[in-house]
Amino acid sequence: MTLEPTYWTTVPAPLGPLLLTAGPDGALTSLSVPGQKGGRTVGAGWRRDPGPFRAAEEQLAAYLAGELKEFRLPVRTHGTAFRERVWAALDSVPYGATTTYGEIAARIGAPRAAVRAVGGAIGANPLLIVRPCHRVIGADGSLTGYAGGLDRKTWLLTREGALAHP
Repeated sequence: MTLEPTYWTTVPAPLGPLLLTAGPDGALTSLSVPGQKGGRTVGAGWRRDPGPFRAAEEQLAAYLAGELKEFRLPVRTHGTAFRERVWAALDSVPYGATTTYGEIAARIGAPRAAVRAVGGAIGANPLLIVRPCHRVIGADGSLTGYAGGLDRKTWLLTREGALAHP
């Protein structure tokens, strides 16, 4: 069995350099920030090539400048069926809005008791920013965990207008 090569590049951003990965088909497989809990780091045998990431770079720059509200990029993730359902539910949270872990559980038809499992799936989201896990907050309105750090979550939600500028 031959493993597919992983292509990677970094993109400068106000949140720190973003590490993007893709497979040979060009579909984005991960977006990580420096120091991210569970984030990716460049692996042995990976191929640095900015070519497959041109659209992602353009869209990320426009998003971070406040000019783009919805990403239109091919993505490919590998997770359990449960995680994939949670990640797909994240895609339906609109720009500038927030939702709760309980609301995500309800969207995927999971019982209220599954909120912790939903939180674990959200924390394992491999596509920070593109798949907007930063838009999920606590039921009491608190800015709870974010694998990229609460300072970045605050920055993203402020950029989108979901939080008032400090």
